[in-house]
Amino acid sequence: MTKLNIALTIAGTDPTGGAGIMADLKSFQARGVYGMAVVTSVVAQNTIGVQKIHNVPLDILDAQLNSVFSDITPNAIKTGMLANVEIMEVVKKYLSEDIAYVVDPVMVATSGAKLISDEACEVLIEKLIPLARVITPNIPEAEYISGETIKSTEDMERVAKQIGDKHGVAVLLKGGHSISDADDVLYENGNFRWFKGERINTSNTHGTGCVLSSAIASNLAKGMELEDAIVRAKEYISGALASGLDLGAGSGPLDHGFDLKSRFI
Repeated sequence: MTKLNIALTIAGTDPTGGAGIMADLKSFQARGVYGMAVVTSVVAQNTIGVQKIHNVPLDILDAQLNSVFSDITPNAIKTGMLANVEIMEVVKKYLSEDIAYVVDPVMVATSGAKLISDEACEVLIEKLIPLARVITPNIPEAEYISGETIKSTEDMERVAKQIGDKHGVAVLLKGGHSISDADDVLYENGNFRWFKGERINTSNTHGTGCVLSSAIASNLAKGMELEDAIVRAKEYISGALASGLDLGAGSGPLDHGFDLKSRFI
């Protein structure tokens, strides 16, 4: 009898498959866990940008979550795009201290499009982030959450500590945006650890944040300690970027299945 560890993504869609729950499910599969998905928003987006967003009715969202939790309990949960306060309140009912929870604080798409309301940003910060095992903000998101400006690696440490101490959560602050290259810093319980990343020369980075957070959730679902989960997730991201997939007219997706080896492939 086969038994797999289970990860659940609660997020929006991407019909081109590079971000959102589509990327999460591919990442779960590639990390060797069984993936489940609850749709919060149907998003018309591609490698060029976001064209339209339709939020799922709250009763349908709640029914999806109830279907999952009344039948198959995940070992880890990852949330991505939660577009408004009402969606967040429904999701919050299903979060538990017994299940590792990873928050990718999705506020702005890679293309620059605003994905959630200002009010929703505040509820995310005050009500969901404190429940997480770890949050994975990029620099603009960390600046929004903290109200501080980040212009150096020292700023990254200072802001990660400020967020972590205020909300009682581990913070993996991602580099990039011309700061610390591909290196990320983890702050947890007064301690810092830098994770060196390989800078891949590619513009095809659509959905990178989704993939990193879902890879971490996958590894936590498998019982890894947080630091090990991050190391393995970053190795996976580097491989998916280095594979050189080139799709679409804009910032293309990663090759989520670069390491899959099967007689069926």
